Amino acid sequence: MGTSTALWSFAVVVGLLTLTPGLDTALILRTAALGRRAEAWGVVLGIQTGTLIWGTLSSLGVTALLAASHAAYAAVRLVGAGYLLWMGARMLWNSMRRHAAAEPAEAAEVRSAPGGGLRTGWRRGALTNLLNPKMGVFYVAVLPQFIPAGAPHLTMGVLLTCVHVAEGLIWSSLLVVFAGVLRGWLRRPVAQRVLDRVTGTVVVGFGLKLALGD
Repeated sequence: MGTSTALWSFAVVVGLLTLTPGLDTALILRTAALGRRAEAWGVVLGIQTGTLIWGTLSSLGVTALLAASHAAYAAVRLVGAGYLLWMGARMLWNSMRRHAAAEPAEAAEVRSAPGGGLRTGWRRGALTNLLNPKMGVFYVAVLPQFIPAGAPHLTMGVLLTCVHVAEGLIWSSLLVVFAGVLRGWLRRPVAQRVLDRVTGTVVVGFGLKLALGD
């Protein structure tokens, strides 16, 4: 397998993975839909930072230890599950607080509360990605299959990871733009409550799945 063939083949595999709706999609859409553009871009960059770190560690052989050690995998899995459950519970709690504090005339649009900014979004995206040990196991299992024989393992591994990051950035940009188009409606209190409840439920679901997974 040549370098160009490996890059295109890997692009197809991770492209399908990128387009599959999941936790990353839910977080980006929720943050962008609330009008927190800087925070949304922070989430995007944080997620891709995590992807780049996982890919680099896999190229160095470090994440193979995670896949081989049940204790290490379980530790990261439980910490990640706890973080997701906490984040999802906060979203659900915020949605209930908004409902309790809502005015009768809430049909009018209101300005959403300012977000935490780029740094807050980056931290949330990076932690969500890095505390998911399945990302490490995915790279351990998949990445070596696309590194041509004789190619520098680290260089080629990072190059393949950059393909994944590039696709993630393109797709995430489309999600932010799409959420921005709907922002006028999504800034209404009732829409924000629904958005928080849906996203919170998705995040809690992923947390439970991670906590109970093998």
